[in-house]
Amino acid sequence: MAKYKHIVVPKEGQRITVKNKKLQIPNRPIIPVIEGDGIGRDIMKATRRVVDAAVEKAYKGKKKIAWMDVYAGEKANELYGEWMPQETFDAIKSYYVALKGPLTTPIGGGFRSLNVTLRQVLNLYACVRPVHWFKGVGSPVVHPERLNVIIYRENTEDVYAGIEWKKGSKEGKKVINWLNKSMKTNIRADSGIGIKPISVTGTKRLVRKAIQHAIECKLPSVTLVHKGNIMKFTEGAFRDWGYQVAIKEFRNKIVTEDELWDKYKGKMPKGKILIKDRIADSIFQQVLTRPGEYSVLATPNLNGDYLSDACAAQVGGLGMAPGANIGDYIGLFEATHGTAPKYADKDVINPGSLILSAVMMLEYIKWGKAAQLIQKSLEKTIQKKTVTYDLHRQMKGAKKVGTSEYATQIIKNM
Repeated sequence: MAKYKHIVVPKEGQRITVKNKKLQIPNRPIIPVIEGDGIGRDIMKATRRVVDAAVEKAYKGKKKIAWMDVYAGEKANELYGEWMPQETFDAIKSYYVALKGPLTTPIGGGFRSLNVTLRQVLNLYACVRPVHWFKGVGSPVVHPERLNVIIYRENTEDVYAGIEWKKGSKEGKKVINWLNKSMKTNIRADSGIGIKPISVTGTKRLVRKAIQHAIECKLPSVTLVHKGNIMKFTEGAFRDWGYQVAIKEFRNKIVTEDELWDKYKGKMPKGKILIKDRIADSIFQQVLTRPGEYSVLATPNLNGDYLSDACAAQVGGLGMAPGANIGDYIGLFEATHGTAPKYADKDVINPGSLILSAVMMLEYIKWGKAAQLIQKSLEKTIQKKTVTYDLHRQMKGAKKVGTSEYATQIIKNM
């Protein structure tokens, strides 16, 4: 067992391992947890209480999570003098499944974003965002229940690769001069410049994961979202490579949209998954006007970032939006919102995003009974109109409670 400077490994837990390309989950798995900055302190306490209560109720002491605190952000800077210590990466690599609160991004040099750094260093190439409406939650749309999608967003490349140069910088001028002279482009000298890499490797592993999820959960379709009509060799290639992986690796499970009309006269064959694609601007309209036609959306990085927040707005906002960053084996489950420092330590914030991310984590380790218990009790709590302030202001006749009391009510409703 690795020795750490500040991380204390729980004595009563066991490490999750990988055997025959599958995670092996012991009854007392050690799960690293990054509390997070700002409101992370409040919502993580609430989430751990809810998860522990659900696991206890579902498995009567036969299973239990051994939480292991690991550090990033402000707490890490206090302990180690750095925002992202190497032993945090090492611990998550070693234990495979982790839960994380929101992290601040330090001002100045060093890190563009601690969240992006975690994804890139740990090769967590799929950002997974389910969007599902809970009955009783206020919504700006008339039929929020019609939207029930899961977004698989590529997580490591596109403009998030962070390859860019400031206007007027030596490097920026060099790139612009080279492009204008060697490639006959006509870029203005006063431009900032950025590179948008989209690779066949990054695309295929992301689309593969999205299709595997659709097969496993018996979902009807996977939609490739892209702006390939304009960016033909990046986003257009994402679309083409997505179809390639679907046809080559899942031929007996899928039907493409072209095949549906040319071969099957528009009638979907039983037991097959429809692979289709939509232009990015079109999908923003369609998730509002025809949400029931979509189940899994596979997207490049930037499109997925916009789209997942836009979809979350239809079901109550980011306070109700869970998320995960997943690689081949490692799963890092996190709240999808920021640190909201002005609300820190005030016990007012909705812990729903992190609680639902923990539900995803429980599903990932195949503890479905506990996951379902939390989901049902959360919905019951909302229907009883006992909610935090963000939901309270969208609901008539609701009772407003703080973060810890909300967690208590969820536990009671189990």
